[in-house]
Amino acid sequence: MPDRFTPGQSWPIGFGATCLRALLYILLVAGMMQGVYYEALQQPEIRFSERGFTELTQSVVLLSASALLLYTRQAFKILPTVTLLLFAFVFSSLIREQDAHLDTYVFDGAWQLLVGLVVLPCLFLVIRRRYAFIEEFERYANSLSFGLFAAGFLTTYVFSRLYGRSEVWMAILGEHYERTFKDAAEEVVELFGYTLILIAIIELALLARRWHLARLATP
Repeated sequence: MPDRFTPGQSWPIGFGATCLRALLYILLVAGMMQGVYYEALQQPEIRFSERGFTELTQSVVLLSASALLLYTRQAFKILPTVTLLLFAFVFSSLIREQDAHLDTYVFDGAWQLLVGLVVLPCLFLVIRRRYAFIEEFERYANSLSFGLFAAGFLTTYVFSRLYGRSEVWMAILGEHYERTFKDAAEEVVELFGYTLILIAIIELALLARRWHLARLATP
């Protein structure tokens, strides 16, 4: 049965809470960029590779977002089909980031199989509950979380791919072109996009908590 609870006055976020969250998010982004700087400065042999700080942090960010989505879905019982679809997307991205390891230590193309095993059942459930999904999405689309998630998606899956093209960096650097520049540009932008997605999921969890508490307080 779809969740028909209307959040009503549980939407607003206080000014103090907004400032605190903004500060924490700024510190999160700043900390990641400091890690990128350390990787470039102190780890020249592995920088921007599968074993470097940037790539490993991408996986940690995606794993954290996936776990938080599962917690939100199970703990608050809010937007169950939306959170399921978001989980399928984020967890599939996590699997995709492990493609080199899976191809090397499992078999070539293992990540595609694992993504299929995650995405197909989730899509089946969402399609089966499509009317509930549409209702939930209409509520979610008007939230800060959705805006941040859309920004993270565009940053990671559109902008970073275009910005990280070899042709672009060859045109910019000319005869001074080195692949390191291209890899650094693409991977750092990807990391920022994944961070936006994590922040979006944090905001979704906080929103779900407010809705949950408001629902409990509703006679």
